[in-house]
Amino acid sequence: MTAVQGTAVDVPTDEGTADAYLAHPAGGSPHPAVLLYMDAFGLRPQLRNMADRLAGAGYTVLVPNVFYRHGPAPVVELPEFIDPGARPDIFQRLGPIMRSLTPDRAMRDAGAYLRWLAQCPAAADGPVALTGYCMGAGLALRTAGTYPDRVAAAAGFHGGNLATDGPQSPHLVAGDITAELYFGHADHDGSMPPQQQERLTAALTAAGVRHRCEVYGDAPHGYTQADTAAYDAEATERHWAALLDLLKRTF
Repeated sequence: MTAVQGTAVDVPTDEGTADAYLAHPAGGSPHPAVLLYMDAFGLRPQLRNMADRLAGAGYTVLVPNVFYRHGPAPVVELPEFIDPGARPDIFQRLGPIMRSLTPDRAMRDAGAYLRWLAQCPAAADGPVALTGYCMGAGLALRTAGTYPDRVAAAAGFHGGNLATDGPQSPHLVAGDITAELYFGHADHDGSMPPQQQERLTAALTAAGVRHRCEVYGDAPHGYTQADTAAYDAEATERHWAALLDLLKRTF
């Protein structure tokens, strides 16, 4: 692991300015770029720590606050440790915010994040990789299909509602994807049940997308998030191995 420099940055979008966190190896030379999509709890120390770990492996990592329309992160007050008892109140406040991030808005924002990375001195020229967590997994999948010329690889971990039967389901962009994909599904995840897992795999296979989908046994939804009760250390390390292997193949 190399020394890492992390800083707060602002990313201009069509509808305002997204606050974000940028992490990259210290030293000044450009490195392959990774756009990290947050979970619903948002940009906070846990995600900064994850970005730092990726940066320490040799990447320039941007973590935008995708809820920036509702203010800088955190858009709702969060405890240092999110236990099950706190979740109902948090999601009561987050629910309307999450629903306001429509696919169209999210993908306009994605274009802004990708443009910003293309101009960032710390980011190497060329396509980027994506990784997303919980709701961020859907954003990663959708971005890979919306901007295929800019995305070389995308990963999603404990994602939910990736392949619903709705008209705006993320998996419907499969036919436009050129990147290699990896998904690490949480076991017994009500937001990503077996039928959705099968629908996602079938769509990617039919579209000829290079992909690998795995179920992390006994790992709950949110297993990578160390500041929550869902954290699973073994599953998290498996996620790091899979993600870094994907990035190594990509860059």
